[in-house]
Amino acid sequence: MRTEKEMYDLVLNFAKNDQRVRAVGLNGSRTNPNAPRDIFQDYDVVYLVTEMESFLNQPDWIAVFGERLIMQTPEDMTLFPSELRTRYSYLMLFSDGNRIDLTLVPVEEADQYVNEDKLTKILLDKDEIFPELPEPTDQDYWVKQPTSQKYLDCCNEFWWITTYIAKGLWRREILYALDHLNRYGRPMLYQMLEWQVGIETDFSVSIGKSEKYLERYLEAGNWERLLTTFPNASYESVWQALFNLIDLFRDTATCVANHFEYQYPKDWDQNISTYLSQIKKLPHTATTFS
Repeated sequence: MRTEKEMYDLVLNFAKNDQRVRAVGLNGSRTNPNAPRDIFQDYDVVYLVTEMESFLNQPDWIAVFGERLIMQTPEDMTLFPSELRTRYSYLMLFSDGNRIDLTLVPVEEADQYVNEDKLTKILLDKDEIFPELPEPTDQDYWVKQPTSQKYLDCCNEFWWITTYIAKGLWRREILYALDHLNRYGRPMLYQMLEWQVGIETDFSVSIGKSEKYLERYLEAGNWERLLTTFPNASYESVWQALFNLIDLFRDTATCVANHFEYQYPKDWDQNISTYLSQIKKLPHTATTFS
């Protein structure tokens, strides 16, 4: 596997020798002082360029970075709509295990780019277009304190979604139930847990993409409780995971409410908890709800 120095040399030497590239930026976990270092960290590189057409017309130029196992160019894909508009990205995984996510950005967007993310670090600036930047920080990604309305919205969405999960379980539509559990219900629990972490850390940490750092900050007991909200593919297991999800959400939401002196919606909790218990007991052949 090529070393970090070899990868940086490769990226910078190409940029230094190509007049189209006027500056090189770095973002992501490699500039984040709080991100753990390991062999799977990407090199999130930006080339600020005078024009992009010549790069796009000669796609083989990226061969300089090494033998690729696979590459993705999101702006060319129809399965997912492009988000970058004037920019173009190459996501490259190499045979030695290194990965570069390289984005071409028009040099005219330099001011916009440098202000998008506090994790930005400038590696090369041929024309001295950038001011001296402060040390990278993940502050943009720290957990944010909720307003009372946002807190209430989270509670409302959580309790609303539990009814879909129960409906899917009663109908014996396990994929529907699992989808609503994991795609819609679980994110509300994560949000509430993040706010609790924020309270305990004075809102000075990031939980990371897909909540990957959440285990660092949860008490061991709550981490174990969270793991019990992941079911196997059986109806009884999903029911139990749902009730575990509810118990953890209730306890966490109550703590968050107490801290901010918000009102936890006990009526939604009581009403929907009773409703879910009734659905679980309802015979699958029932034609009316009682």
